[in-house]
Amino acid sequence: MTHHDKIFAKPQPNIPDFSFNDQVASVFPDMISRSVPGYAAIVDGIGNLCARVAQPGTRIYDLGCSLGAATLSMRRQLDDRGCTLVAVDNSEAMINRAAEHLNAFVSPTPVELVCADIRDIDIEDASMVVLNFTLQFLPPQDRAELMAKIYRGLVPGGVVVVSEKLRFEGDRVHQLLDEMHLDFKRANGYSELEISQKRTALENVMKPDSKLQHYQRFSDAGFSEYSSWFQHLNFASLMAIK
Repeated sequence: MTHHDKIFAKPQPNIPDFSFNDQVASVFPDMISRSVPGYAAIVDGIGNLCARVAQPGTRIYDLGCSLGAATLSMRRQLDDRGCTLVAVDNSEAMINRAAEHLNAFVSPTPVELVCADIRDIDIEDASMVVLNFTLQFLPPQDRAELMAKIYRGLVPGGVVVVSEKLRFEGDRVHQLLDEMHLDFKRANGYSELEISQKRTALENVMKPDSKLQHYQRFSDAGFSEYSSWFQHLNFASLMAIK
């Protein structure tokens, strides 16, 4: 059962850094759909892409899987081509709830749920790797190394998908899209207090990159083809092909 996100509804004198704890896990579907423009379309698109690029007998990784929305979307699209889905999250609360979500869906494609830091995971024989709003929570200095590891672990023709909140090089563009995102949250019922307190909680843990930084990282890792395939306001999903 999905609960309504009220985590930041009351004034908090000392706002701790945002973390994917049990409290967040219990309201996560509501929180993300009301906070991230285009989230449902991105999750659907990841499933459609998987149907086209998943190679028989390979592994498909969902790194930072939270409640398993992208994993489930891919699993729905995979027939019996002998793939294995590997869903990884460092939050035990998220993994436990993801197990409930995934067990409710019957499929010939097995899912390995792993509670671990995605930086410690071996990427092997992968035809698709998904980072759906995950990379932005890693320390910036660790992102390039992870992308290089993903590149090495992909089979030829393999695809990585990275969905992120974007930072923009131009101040005016950044401000306009940021304000429109705040309007999106207000339209979804978040109060000024909730918006302000959540922003404070995220300040130290979420450091977005610009699209150019993502493209440079793909290039540095070895990818020769990359593009964005979805954008709504300051949220986008990008892909790179090996």
